[in-house]
Amino acid sequence: MKKNVFFLAMGGAALFTSCAKLGPLSADNFTVNPTPLEQVAGQVPATINGTFPEKYMKKKAVVTVTPVLKYEGGEAQGQSATFQGEKVEGNGTTIQYKVGGNYTMKSNWAYTDDMLQSDLYLRFDAKVGKKKVSIPEVKVGYGVVATGALLQNALSTINGSNATDAFQRIIQQKQEANIKFVINQAKVRASETDKVSVKDLTKILKEINDNAETRVLRNVEVSAYASPDGKYDFNEKLAERRQNAGSDYLKKELKKIKMQADIDTKFTAEDWEGFQQLVSASNLQDKEVILRVLSMYQDPEQREEQIKNMSAIYTEIKEGILPELRRARLIVTYEVVGRSDEQILAQFKQDASQLSVEELIYGANKLVKNDAEKEAWYTKTTQLYPSDYRAYNNLAQLAYAKGDKTKMQQYLQKAKSADASASPVHANQALLALANGNAQQAEVALAKGSGADGFNETMGALNMAKGNYAQAASNLKGTNNNVTLLAQIMNKDYAAAKTTLSRIENPDATTAYLQAVLGARTNDTNALAQGLREAVKRDPSLAQRALRDVEFVKYASTVKSLVK
Repeated sequence: MKKNVFFLAMGGAALFTSCAKLGPLSADNFTVNPTPLEQVAGQVPATINGTFPEKYMKKKAVVTVTPVLKYEGGEAQGQSATFQGEKVEGNGTTIQYKVGGNYTMKSNWAYTDDMLQSDLYLRFDAKVGKKKVSIPEVKVGYGVVATGALLQNALSTINGSNATDAFQRIIQQKQEANIKFVINQAKVRASETDKVSVKDLTKILKEINDNAETRVLRNVEVSAYASPDGKYDFNEKLAERRQNAGSDYLKKELKKIKMQADIDTKFTAEDWEGFQQLVSASNLQDKEVILRVLSMYQDPEQREEQIKNMSAIYTEIKEGILPELRRARLIVTYEVVGRSDEQILAQFKQDASQLSVEELIYGANKLVKNDAEKEAWYTKTTQLYPSDYRAYNNLAQLAYAKGDKTKMQQYLQKAKSADASASPVHANQALLALANGNAQQAEVALAKGSGADGFNETMGALNMAKGNYAQAASNLKGTNNNVTLLAQIMNKDYAAAKTTLSRIENPDATTAYLQAVLGARTNDTNALAQGLREAVKRDPSLAQRALRDVEFVKYASTVKSLVK
């Protein structure tokens, strides 16, 4: 950006013909930073540094300096500062008559689009003693560069936060049951096969056999165990017999339903692993001692001997732990296969009420392409599953894409009523707040939106609104939209901006205008001309902005010819 320096100073003793006068000021020893002025986070800040030269500030003089930003149709006054001669008793900054002095003023204006083409003046209210004296206004700056304010135009290209589905076409399932045995025996008792868990397992086998299209058997397994008490050789044979007993039971059940399936079998002679798990989960008084024994001794007989020596608690182990380990585990692993994409689409047309909420949201998110169809699917979902926030949230997202902020707010309110903690809802509320120009409200909402889809994009837009251009560019890295392009331009990363510009899939008037700005900043007159022509073609109102835009001050004549 071209930097212009303006000076404010006294011309010298020849300017002052009377001790009662302070004389006019000119641009001679003072600077304004930045020049031109620039809009940042909705404000136009300026720092004015200056020097009062020797023998200017009369000893009884008081001068109040007010920065004034003038634009067509009005003006805005900034923060004033008062300076006084060395014989004045007051609250102003004292300036010595003989040596003069330096000063710094900071001022700030709330930005309006009228300020795009404006000039910064210093206005003086001065008196020497009781006599008011006149000092002409002095122009010290101009501006304002307001490219950052194009955020409001660029926000429409942010996607917002979509609430995702949890649809899985193939779901892995496992059904398990235990058949327990009497000590030292391997006979399957009727009391065990009548247990609910065993009946549920055989029921699942029948369901799999009867519903081959939606249920797929992957494995049937029997794992048998003996408790870790007694002789190892005996336990090994016992565990094997229990394995065979469990397998025989399942074979009979499979035969009843005429189902063909292989059964994987295995046995464990002494179930020390299961013993350790049960002890760890128990309320045994000395369980930590038992667990230490297991870690200290690896030999099964030594382990058993040490535990039996704990006569005070062995009875509890014998009655509460060991019986649970004399068992055969029956495990059925299978897959539940859901509807195909084609079936989901057909079912929606036939009778959407037969679809699950996951199928409906999956269909809207993945299977239908245009927004009208998505809206129909989400609306149907809200009718069938009104307590699920996701369809309301995604309808709000569609409303935002159409620029309907009123509907977006209504849908978000319904989504929040369904689930006040849902992060996508808070992220979309933040986006709506930004669209309404309320960065503070957006920041509060986004604090609860962490983890939402599109969170980084909205965070990038928030940082743009706050004037944190480098952080915004970092948040938006990897995305290709107008906000990313704007952030990179404001961060002066023009190489990245050119790449993003080339990757934006659906460029609009704002994209083209930013191309023109990028062209101006990189002295690429072809890009400037191409962008500005396209921008004005898509949005004729941008012609007036371009004529006043300080970004194009070096190319004023070119711009005039382009936007006629």
